[in-house]
Amino acid sequence: MSSAKEKIAVIVPCYRVKDQVMDVLSAMPENVWRVYCVDDACPDESGKLIEKESKDSRVKTLFHETNQGVGGAVITGYKQALKDGADIVVKIDGDGQMDPTLIDAFIDPIISGECDYTKGNRFYNVEDVKTMPALRLLGNAMLSFMTKLSSGYWNVFDPTNGYTALRVDVLKVLPLEKLSRRYFFESDILFRLNVLRAVVRDVPMRAVYAEEESNLQISRILLPFLGGHMRNFGKRIFYNYFLRDFSVASIELLMGAILLPFGLIFGAVQWSHAADLGIPASAGTVMLSALPVIVGVQFLLSFLHYDIGSVPQNRLKYA
Repeated sequence: MSSAKEKIAVIVPCYRVKDQVMDVLSAMPENVWRVYCVDDACPDESGKLIEKESKDSRVKTLFHETNQGVGGAVITGYKQALKDGADIVVKIDGDGQMDPTLIDAFIDPIISGECDYTKGNRFYNVEDVKTMPALRLLGNAMLSFMTKLSSGYWNVFDPTNGYTALRVDVLKVLPLEKLSRRYFFESDILFRLNVLRAVVRDVPMRAVYAEEESNLQISRILLPFLGGHMRNFGKRIFYNYFLRDFSVASIELLMGAILLPFGLIFGAVQWSHAADLGIPASAGTVMLSALPVIVGVQFLLSFLHYDIGSVPQNRLKYA
């Protein structure tokens, strides 16, 4: 169980959640120290509704003059929590899909020293997964794999899950201004946490899909997500394997990245040349093409094995 000494702050981004947010606030556990409701220029004026109807002294409403996206709302809440002296900051959505009574499950691993950051995972229970729309299942599987590559957290799943908790010691050193402000926020923060070598754990939770309308459109986020993951993957590899360290894994990655494309390009050129002449390629030519491909793949698989085994496991102390 969570400690009464910890100041637990909860951030609730509010955008078109007018019909659900009051129920979310009414379910907030007693051990929560403060609740920051961030009205992200909500057209339904959910912030004014909260100020008018909420009698909870823990609730503080923050307003954006322009819409900044879910990431921008969370960052505003993070900054206020830092300013007010919170110890752990939890983020839940205001649309009723996230049960506030689960907050202890998210903060207890942090309080006990197991990790720095926890996030929800809706895929633990097979029966719960059956309730998910098929398109959401497929999209989440693809996004999860891309996030594993870009963030380096091979032990987590359901990367777009916004139910999270973070200890303030790590929050203080996070480059908040560099984080994505829109829907890529949850994936982007994992990359930043890996750079800090923070320990991340999944927390099983129920998947709830009611009649609320999602603001996320797959067609709008697909290319930005792909570009963001490619950028973060490149940065992570450079930071972890060439800037801050240089190991056998770094050599394996370099050799694989050179040999595999060399073998493929050389083989394609030789195949085209042989086809033009109407004669089969020699055994030596085939070997010169196949061997770099085989060895290159082996180098890359070895690097991948090393990378998977390098997931942060021990919490670090930040000055």
